[in-house]
Parts: sequence; structure tokens; C-alpha cells
Amino acid sequence: MTGMAAPLIAVLAAILDRLLGEPRRWHPLVGFGRLAQQVEAQLNGSASRRWRGVLAVVLLVGGFIFLIFLMRHSLGVWGWLLDAALLYLAIGAASLKQHADAVRWALADGDLDAARRNVGLIVSRDTMDMDETAVATATIESVLENGCDAVFGALFWFFVAGAPGAVAYRLANTLDAMWGYKTARYLHFGWAAARLDDLLNWIPARLVALTYSILGNTGVAWRCWRSQAAGWESPNAGPVMAAGAGALALQLGGTAIYHGQRESRPDLGAGRAPEAADIARATALVDRGVMLWLVLALIGGWLIA
Repeated sequence: MTGMAAPLIAVLAAILDRLLGEPRRWHPLVGFGRLAQQVEAQLNGSASRRWRGVLAVVLLVGGFIFLIFLMRHSLGVWGWLLDAALLYLAIGAASLKQHADAVRWALADGDLDAARRNVGLIVSRDTMDMDETAVATATIESVLENGCDAVFGALFWFFVAGAPGAVAYRLANTLDAMWGYKTARYLHFGWAAARLDDLLNWIPARLVALTYSILGNTGVAWRCWRSQAAGWESPNAGPVMAAGAGALALQLGGTAIYHGQRESRPDLGAGRAPEAADIARATALVDRGVMLWLVLALIGGWLIA
């Protein structure tokens, strides 16, 4: 895919995402998740778990990529329609904003219970005892991190490797979300999914951190990225969230409860504690970043056309 084709397809996919949002029924990633559950149930045994996990990733991700190549070949010159549809399904900017807005509106209405329930749909931590600040913090952290995972990462790999690249990225990201836990069940079986996700996210995460820095409080974001990212457990989430928190001039991180256990996480960013209105600032930062990426892609495509 050369010249203006990829940028124009990306713009079309972004428009479809904005107009249509995430499919409410029969989303392919939901079906993929169910298939992954079945594969894991069959392969996750008591021995050679790491190699079984490698096999599961190869079968699931490789199988779907092979299917995409067959479909594109059968469509011929109309393959760009499939590319646009697949990228639309891979990026989730509208869905991310929708979930974040649901939390923001509940906080604005003073309905803390609803806000807790809504944020529980997008984070893995315990939410039922959160106060308003903790709810806003968790939501903004999710927006910043998932901006990379569900939006920018898919765009990056689309520009690098077309629709197969974007789909491979989202499938690996989905498997990591399902299996990338350091529990007795997934510590070894989920190793391949977690490492593949780390590898595919390494460059996008740093480009996203740079994007957040450019579009926000640049100096603060840059300092937070340099001084705080390495302290975060995830090598890719650290730069994204530290730069994003600095760009918004907010204090994120800190203590959170996961599966009943209190975890002390490093502080991220600099400034005041988040409020409900800051959720909209976080989603706007992601939206501006998407616009910047698409404009740069169009300019780049025009220059090499």
C-alpha cells in the first residue's frame, strides 16, 4: 500500500468510527475473545505451558492474518474496502470516548454509584469503594493507556503493514488483555501473548507519549516521561501515562485495589488531582492526537505520491 491509499483509508476508517461507533452486536473482537477462551481451555495444560501459549498465539493470530490475505486476494482491486472495514473495527476511539463520557456524566450528576459501575467497565481494579477523585483518576488513566492500545497502535501498524498489521496488533492486544496476568493459570501460558504485545507496542507507545507531550503541557509532559516512566510496571504504559498525565497537568497513579489487594503504584504526572471535567480533557487529547496523525499521514502520502 503506497502513496495516498493508506492515509485516505485511515481517514475513512476514522470517520466510520466517529459516525457509527463500536458495533453493539457481533463485534469480531468479541467473537475472537470467545474463540480464544476455547483455545486456552484446550491448550492450557499442566506441562509445557509456555510453549502451549506460543502455539495458541500462532494459531489464533496467524490463522486470522492468513484468512485476511485470502480475502484481500479474492477481492482484487476492491480490497481497499476490506482494509477500511478492518481498520474501522480495529480502532476504538468512539467507544473509548463513550465509556469515558458515561463516567463523566454520572459524576456531574452526583451519582457516584453509577460512576463506579461505569468505570468498572473499562478498568480491572476494584471500583465499589472509590471516591470521586479515584473514579476520575481511573477513567483518565484508562483513556490515556487505551488511547495507545485501541487507537494509535492500530493506526501505526496499519501504516506499517496495512490491514493485516492493524488486525494482528489488535488480536495480540486482546490476547494480552485476556492472558497477560501473573497468576498461576496465566503466568507461563500467557507469556507469549504478553511479550508479543510488548513488542508490537514499543514504538507506538513512545510515539503516543510524544504526541501527548506535543499537544499538551509539553515541558511538564517531557519531564514526567523522563523521570517517571521507568518506575511503572509496564514498559509501554509507563511512557504513555506519564507523558499523558504531565500533558494534562494532573496527578495520576498512586494506590489502587486489584482483586481485593491494595497496590501502591508510583505517582504519575504533576499538578492537582483529577476532577470529572478532566475526563473530557483526556478524551480531547486523544482526539487531537488522532487528527494530528491523520494530517501527518496525508501530508506524507502526498509527498511520496
